[in-house]
Amino acid sequence: MRVLGIDPGTATTGFGLVDETERGELVVADYGVIETQAGTPMELRLLELYHKMQELLFLHRPERGAVEKLFFQRNVTTAISVGQARGVILLALAESNIPVAEYAPLEIKMAITGYGVADKKQMQQMVQSLLRMPKLPKPDDAADALAVAICHLHRYRLDDLSLMGGAE
Repeated sequence: MRVLGIDPGTATTGFGLVDETERGELVVADYGVIETQAGTPMELRLLELYHKMQELLFLHRPERGAVEKLFFQRNVTTAISVGQARGVILLALAESNIPVAEYAPLEIKMAITGYGVADKKQMQQMVQSLLRMPKLPKPDDAADALAVAICHLHRYRLDDLSLMGGAE
């Protein structure tokens, strides 16, 4: 199964494609960031993000999508723009008939490190280890997107086991 993990943002959106082999191994298919130019009107940035998402979906043909949920701290302006980016991303996935799951940052950290308050470096190191990558995945947004994809593959596997009555 191929999963596209997304760490949404207006300026920078991280993406990570992870394949799970029939033997249950996780393999990186691709990862990186989609960037939009600061100072460009928001509607044009969102349009660019949408078109780049369509290209990614066409090129890689993921079977599932996983998107990080909005984590609201203090900056309302940032939260609104991330919410707009999430909407465009969810639209592109829905238009391509790709089932989508959404995960909170805490869920992702727990799935990757087993520790809900893991820092960026710990997350990158675990993603590197789980995917047997020769070096730390960078930039941070791409590493986060890979973590979202891994989180979904772990969750999907657990949900699959519970439907079969558990592993015995």
